[in-house]
Amino acid sequence: LDGPLGTELAARGVSTKLPWWSATALVDAPNVVAENHHEYAEAGATDHTANTFRTKRRTVGDRWFGLTRTADQIARNAVDPQHRVAGCISPLEDCYRPDLSPGEASREEHRELAEALAAAGCDLLLCETFPHVDEAITAVKESVRSGLPTWLALTAGPDANLLSPEQMATGAKRAVDAGASAVLVNCTPARETLPFVQSLARAIPSVPIGAYANAGHVDDEVGWNSTGELSTSRRGAELYRELATQWMTAGATLIGGCCGTTPQHIAELHSAVSDVNG
Repeated sequence: LDGPLGTELAARGVSTKLPWWSATALVDAPNVVAENHHEYAEAGATDHTANTFRTKRRTVGDRWFGLTRTADQIARNAVDPQHRVAGCISPLEDCYRPDLSPGEASREEHRELAEALAAAGCDLLLCETFPHVDEAITAVKESVRSGLPTWLALTAGPDANLLSPEQMATGAKRAVDAGASAVLVNCTPARETLPFVQSLARAIPSVPIGAYANAGHVDDEVGWNSTGELSTSRRGAELYRELATQWMTAGATLIGGCCGTTPQHIAELHSAVSDVNG
């Protein structure tokens, strides 16, 4: 898989001010979005997530449909035609605040975005960074209705405490019952991700699982330097590769990066996957 857009855009000087966050770049810096997608492809990624994390109507208003199509087109034009583009569907509210989730009442809004992403030509739908299982399952059901393959990525949050491995495993079983064709853990600190992968492997042994973690805290030395900025040190990318190799040993077959990782991290992952596959 590829890596994040939000933290990369910020590192390249593009505004990611809330509430639009990464969607701002679709208007202000579409060339930087395209450049980021291209660099992930050059690093070895073959599955790319369109910049639709914040293009829902609730966030950007009436411009949502046009921005959604623009995000898909930018991704598709920036990568190899043989690569896949995933339409991203995120929580309606804050992905680190499950207490704000509307739960199953999110159905119509998730359906609207899923249908728009399918119409835009996405190859699959990725419901990602969900800490609230009921809303996650609602998003999966509406995505499956579109007819596209649907993946779910659940998050335990920046401190790995929004979901336990057991709760994530229960959510994974529900997602598969709802039609998800893969389940992943994402935006959980890389050093804390292994127990969640192991739990997914036990819960859904016949379904593809994966992980794309965030870089964690500065002290983790995976993606940030001492001032909290993205590090250009290769050591962080090598450490991420070491951790990801443990995820693959545990059964993960879908591997990428989330907040705080970079194309350098994806290049290391590509090398690790190549080693595993011989």
